[in-house]
Amino acid sequence: MSRSSEPIRQAVILAGGQATRLRPYTDTRPKAMVEVADRPIIDHQLEWLARHGVEHVVVSCGYKAEVLREHLSGRDHGPAISLLVEDEPLGRGGALRFAASGLKDDDAPYFALNGDVLTWFPLDEFTAYHREKGGLITLALAQYRTSWGIVDVTDSGLIEGFTQSPLLPFWINAGVYVFEPDATPLLPVRGDHESTTFPDLAGQGRLFGYRIRGFWRGVDTVKDVKEASEQIPELLGGSPE
Repeated sequence: MSRSSEPIRQAVILAGGQATRLRPYTDTRPKAMVEVADRPIIDHQLEWLARHGVEHVVVSCGYKAEVLREHLSGRDHGPAISLLVEDEPLGRGGALRFAASGLKDDDAPYFALNGDVLTWFPLDEFTAYHREKGGLITLALAQYRTSWGIVDVTDSGLIEGFTQSPLLPFWINAGVYVFEPDATPLLPVRGDHESTTFPDLAGQGRLFGYRIRGFWRGVDTVKDVKEASEQIPELLGGSPE
């Protein structure tokens, strides 16, 4: 098997940040340790990565890092884990670059995940799409679901009904990526990659988007925790992918 056709075996997870909108859950733990459906977010992520052959994961953290360290040191299955602690906040782009420095193979591609997303989709298809496009970075994209209800109204003003929280014809950054190793040095040492690296690569035609057709949920508020905790048991009653 050629190097270009091998599965991606390594990943980074960004688990820093204080997540003030998730208080009181995050008063005593980092966001990645918030329990959704009775399990920390990071456990869901690690098991998803493991099912797709990921063998090593670098977890970058800062706030309440000791809670994450204690939890991860107690795991006796799944990928090998390296924990890197930021001495000071680096921003999301800086955190990605910092996390990538802990990868065992700095010449190989890697997955990157924000520590506050729950998703299940086929990473082998994601990888194949990335390689087919030939870019430096591929973003997973989730279809935008509004939190507002929509009023179905005719041109004459007649209200025909209501639709609660529909999916809209727009796509958002899902916080899951494939990175080529040559993309890592393009990340900022400090700051946000979405306002620097991503626009630059988009302008060069080297950034692509993969539309997720499976489950995706960002966990950013207390409401997200409660709703995701209701959704996931139903999802896992069947196949997560």
